[in-house]
Amino acid sequence: MRKLFFPFVIFLFVLYSCGNQEHSGVKASNNDVLTIVDDLNDTLQFKKFPNKVISLAPNLTEMVYALRSDEKLIANTTYCNFPAGAEDKEKIGDMFSIDFEKIVALNPDLILITVEGNNKGSYEKLIELNFKVFVSNPRDYEGIVKTFTDLGKLFGKSSLADSVIALWNERLTNIKQESAARVKRKTLFLISVNPLMSASGKTFINEYLKYCNLKNIAEDSPVNYPVFSREEILRKNPEIIIVQQKIAKDDLLAQFPEWKNIDAIKNNKIIEIDPDLYFRPGPRFIEALENLNEQITMNN
Repeated sequence: MRKLFFPFVIFLFVLYSCGNQEHSGVKASNNDVLTIVDDLNDTLQFKKFPNKVISLAPNLTEMVYALRSDEKLIANTTYCNFPAGAEDKEKIGDMFSIDFEKIVALNPDLILITVEGNNKGSYEKLIELNFKVFVSNPRDYEGIVKTFTDLGKLFGKSSLADSVIALWNERLTNIKQESAARVKRKTLFLISVNPLMSASGKTFINEYLKYCNLKNIAEDSPVNYPVFSREEILRKNPEIIIVQQKIAKDDLLAQFPEWKNIDAIKNNKIIEIDPDLYFRPGPRFIEALENLNEQITMNN
C-alpha cells in the first residue's frame, strides 16, 4: 500500500538550460524496466520513457523545462507561469482544485505531484484512477537534486541532469566561500505577514539562510512552518528580516508599531524577495540563493 502525505496550508511553491541530450544514463533492471523510487519511497516502473506528462506544481514544471522535455508536458496548473511557454500548456486547475475528468481524458503516462503544494485528496484520487504518480518532497538542496536526478532518468536526460547539477554545485561552493566570513546574524524569513508564518530548519527555505551563513530564528521549531505571535518576534529580536516584495519597513511598522525596537527595523535590515523565485524548490533555487547572498552582502 502506498504511503500517504500531508497537505500544505498555503501555496508556496519552482531555469536552467544545457544542450539537448540523448536518452542515456538511465538505470534499468535486467528486464529493461525503468525503476524510480519517489520521495514517498514508492517504486514506479516503466517499460518506456513517459511521453505524456502532467505537472501539478510550478517547481516540477520548471524542472521539466530545465531538462528540455517540455514537449512531453501535456498539461500543468494555472500557477505554472515560468518559463516562457509554461503558461500556454493545457490547464487542469490550480494546485488545490484539480479537474480529474480532464486528466482522465488526457490519459497521461505520468503525473508529477508535490507534498508541499498539492493535497492528500488529489493524490488519493489519482491513485484510485490508476495513474502513475511521482511524488516529490524536497526538504533541502539535496532533495531538490534528488528530484531533478529522478526526472532526468524518467525523461532519458540523465547526462543533462548531471551537467546542470554540477554547475549548481559549483555556484553553491562559491556562495559558501563568500559567506563563510560573514557575521552570523539572527534572521526572520517571513513567508507571510498575515499570519506571521516562517520556516523551520526542516524546510528547503532554511537552506537559503544556512548557505548564506545566517541564523534562522525559527530553526528549532517542531513544525515545518510555524506561526509566531508579534510578541514572540519582538522577543526573538531578529537582526535581519526577509519579506516578500512590496512589504517595506513602513508597512511592517504600520501593522506592528512595537517592532520599532527590533534590531532589523532600527538598522533598516529588511530584504525583499520574489516569492515566485524563492518559494519553488527547483532549478532556480541557486539563482534565488545567489540573489539573497548578494543582498545580504550589499546590506551588511
